[in-house]
Amino acid sequence: MKHKMKKNSFPPGWNEKRVRKLNIHYEQQTEEEAVAEDEAAFERKDQAVMVVPQKLVPAIRKLIAKHQASSKAA
Repeated sequence: MKHKMKKNSFPPGWNEKRVRKLNIHYEQQTEEEAVAEDEAAFERKDQAVMVVPQKLVPAIRKLIAKHQASSKAA
């Protein structure tokens, strides 16, 4: 039995080239660079890092997308 390969789908603004570029960035990143990047993310004043139940992630993503779309329209 042959299985069809599932075509990759990307979020708006993303494509295979962008994903590959990001993957290369993280594969080449040193541990020290990764730690510095993580620490910088936690220090940002315009964003928050939270732990949420996995089942809420889809709803949160939709809410963020809606917020971003309304911010671009303004």
